[in-house]
Amino acid sequence: MSEDRRLEVLRAIVQDFVSTSEPVGSKALLERHKLGVSAATVRNDMAALEDDGLIAAPHTSAGRIPTDAGYRMFVDKLSEVKPLSRAERTAIRTFLGQSVDLDDVISRTTRLLSSLTGQAAVMQYPSLNTATVRHLELVTMAADKVMLVVILSTGQVEQRVLDLPRPLTVAEGDTLVGALRSAINERSSGLRRPAASTALREWAGELGGGTADGGGAGDGGGIGDPGDHRDVQAALVREIAAVLAEEREERVMLAGTANLARSSNDFPMTIGPVLEALEEHVVLLRLLAQMDGQQIADGVSVRIGAENTVAGLTGTSVVTTSYTAGSVAGLGVLGPTRMDYPTTMAAVRAVARYVTDILNQ
Repeated sequence: MSEDRRLEVLRAIVQDFVSTSEPVGSKALLERHKLGVSAATVRNDMAALEDDGLIAAPHTSAGRIPTDAGYRMFVDKLSEVKPLSRAERTAIRTFLGQSVDLDDVISRTTRLLSSLTGQAAVMQYPSLNTATVRHLELVTMAADKVMLVVILSTGQVEQRVLDLPRPLTVAEGDTLVGALRSAINERSSGLRRPAASTALREWAGELGGGTADGGGAGDGGGIGDPGDHRDVQAALVREIAAVLAEEREERVMLAGTANLARSSNDFPMTIGPVLEALEEHVVLLRLLAQMDGQQIADGVSVRIGAENTVAGLTGTSVVTTSYTAGSVAGLGVLGPTRMDYPTTMAAVRAVARYVTDILNQ
């Protein structure tokens, strides 16, 4: 029973400190919480918690504050992540549902998370390297140019102008594009970019005018009359394959760093190293990739203080989860260890679910 009571005392200290940012004393605990014990018992429990390294005295006062271990204990003992209210869920769904494209979804999501939690929010773009091809579209631009539109399973759309090896008349270009359109989709739709690229390169070799390695001519495999611009067909298919084979840099979006500045007193030394770390996208990607740490309810990961191994962020807490949009990517928030963990975890979880639903419609 004493262990349960001490956990209640720890929970009360965490809640009060998060709310007030002031060290919490036994008198304040008794006034604000119905602990059902005497002041002497509360003081004894606080002494035991301090001996266990779960709370500490920031200076020579009667008040105590949670340590990183205390926050960890508090988070680990959460029986469940409290759900958001119906009004909050409706607001999230409405705000994100107004997005017009993927960039808008990412922008709205980070701004929304930052607003809901009062922390800095970060979100990873779905990986282009693991996305599958949903559709390839070709549009004649000029006698020697064709626009390629790549639509991926993540909802991302890429456009690229490709050069033909020689000019064609308008009629020839339209005929070529019309014939190739269904053929390239038949060979690439549903495949990941690298696999789609390989399939198209192999087909380009069959079309003739050079193989994937640039040599040799093929027999058959063409569209329509074998002598009808076979070299242009093969060259265009190889260009499309090259676009799909390109490695793409992972991207992230950050919002709400001003919230960290407003909480600068919560950082042990200075907020400078935190802001410097967040300027590096590789750091942000690493934060979102490290979801193999403490897993709480519904896949929400919470890393507190020194559990963050990234230089400059050992005085912060990071709450992350994943969402799915053709590939798995991460989103979450970062702030001081004096964080409203239940509310933050609920917001991160709820927003990730809505993002997944929206991007997979």
